[in-house]
Amino acid sequence: MATRDAASSICQALERGVTRSKRRAMQWTRKAAVTGESDLCMQLAGNMYMDLPYARQVGHVGEAARVATPAGVTEGHDVPPDVLTSVVHWLRKGGYNLVGTLDGLRRQALEGSRYCRNEGCQVVGLLKEFKVCPQCKLARYWGDACQKQDWTTGGHKATCGTAVYQ
Repeated sequence: MATRDAASSICQALERGVTRSKRRAMQWTRKAAVTGESDLCMQLAGNMYMDLPYARQVGHVGEAARVATPAGVTEGHDVPPDVLTSVVHWLRKGGYNLVGTLDGLRRQALEGSRYCRNEGCQVVGLLKEFKVCPQCKLARYWGDACQKQDWTTGGHKATCGTAVYQ
């Protein structure tokens, strides 16, 4: 029970945005995922697959994973095999459908998704195509117009630096 409480405390701290460091936030995510929080296992696996800054280093479990990844599961994935092994480890730990979830992550990495924090933006693209807020370095935007709109009417001005965004 103590580990669940610790995981909950970490999640609450992340929601309050006690850090602007992506690396530290991912380390906390991993600590919470280790306790079995399935949503955080999925988040860490997704961050590693999408190659978010520091996610591969923080989430990599290496030999400790002892996960045999079937060839059929890894086929067609352009992620390095050792990283894919770690992604599989976190997905299994979280109890996710391995093949379906991996296919979803791959499709999102190839086709892109809506990463813009501006709710009015409908642009779908790859994560690396979206710019980050220069102040908090956390919120992502498709362009300057989206950032200005979110700053003035979307509420980012009030929350900049106080929350952790994907």
